[in-house]
Amino acid sequence: MSAPGAVSAPSKAGRRGLWLRVGGTLVTLILMALLIRHQGWEEISAVVQRIEPWRLWASLGLMLVSRTAVSLRWHMLLREVDGQVRLGDSLRITYAGLFAANFLPTTIGGDVIRLAACLQLRFDSAVSAASLVVDRLVGMAGMALVLPWGLARLAQVGLPVLSAPSTAPALLAALSWPDRLRAQAFGFIRRIFAHFQLWASRPRGLILALLFTLLHQASLYFSIHLMLVGMGEPVGWMRIAGIWSLVYFVTLLPVSINGYGLQEISTTLLYAHLGGISTESAAAVALLQRVVQMAASLPGAFFAPGILAASRKSQPEIKG
Repeated sequence: MSAPGAVSAPSKAGRRGLWLRVGGTLVTLILMALLIRHQGWEEISAVVQRIEPWRLWASLGLMLVSRTAVSLRWHMLLREVDGQVRLGDSLRITYAGLFAANFLPTTIGGDVIRLAACLQLRFDSAVSAASLVVDRLVGMAGMALVLPWGLARLAQVGLPVLSAPSTAPALLAALSWPDRLRAQAFGFIRRIFAHFQLWASRPRGLILALLFTLLHQASLYFSIHLMLVGMGEPVGWMRIAGIWSLVYFVTLLPVSINGYGLQEISTTLLYAHLGGISTESAAAVALLQRVVQMAASLPGAFFAPGILAASRKSQPEIKG
């Protein structure tokens, strides 16, 4: 029998992590509000008004293509190890998870609701949990493919915040924890290999999943391109992709719920400094992208309530 504190410890850690994310979300949202106030809401609004309505509708359509590609990415992974999985179920579950992540971030995560739906449909629980982790890793691999363009631009232009004296203590503190960082890195690599075992002998599923994540990324980058051209701030397609990859990896930091605030601030700063566009245009892109992403997840509202009701009875946790 386990000790009495063995069960309560993870829940306390989970609560601490949740409060950290809540606090981080509030801080980043406040910083974003201050940035908008400093830049001037009138200037940002004027930039948005330059965009023809058809560009906004086209951006929403592209984001729906992006969300559907993400659904198909996960479907390919599931289908490779469980031929009984239906495409309609994968689409329904993914959109429900996206809706939960965007509109119910403090109550249940998108991956949790996807796993709960898999269990409702009597999918294999181990395969379902592993597929969600591998789905994230394939998405990360897709972003890593365009990361060199972002890093090259960062090396060429730099960011003032990286050279500010106030950042030196933080960098030195990070470098003073090599053992801890090494242990975390090895643990992460071990988890990756453990979850990839199911697909190691079935590379077709991984290749198809990567192709769909590239379709998702292309739709996302074209959506941003449409907005920037409408604002009169054209930026090269590969530069858009490289900078967004930097935004993506910044928002992986576990300091904000669903990247709220953190995505907007990083998008504004990185596109302004590395994209060579005005700060008000960068802020407009950041805000519009969040709105379009949330709007594209709205179809999940038709599917989430039933899954959410079941998840309240049993809330599994994705670890990876």
